[in-house]
Amino acid sequence: MSKTEILAELPRLSHQERREILQYIIDMEQEAQVLADCDRRADERFLILDAMEAEDGQLPTR
Repeated sequence: MSKTEILAELPRLSHQERREILQYIIDMEQEAQVLADCDRRADERFLILDAMEAEDGQLPTR
């Protein structure tokens, strides 16, 4: 199957199927662990930001 054929099939796949393919491609890369670490750290930071925003929402307004 050529790259053109693969790309033509992608829009026909479900969101979940495209996510699985994307994860498979990322895992094949030499930097897969570096990318996974970056994703993990980003997720941690977003959780911190979410907590900070929730805390800000509980402060009384002036």
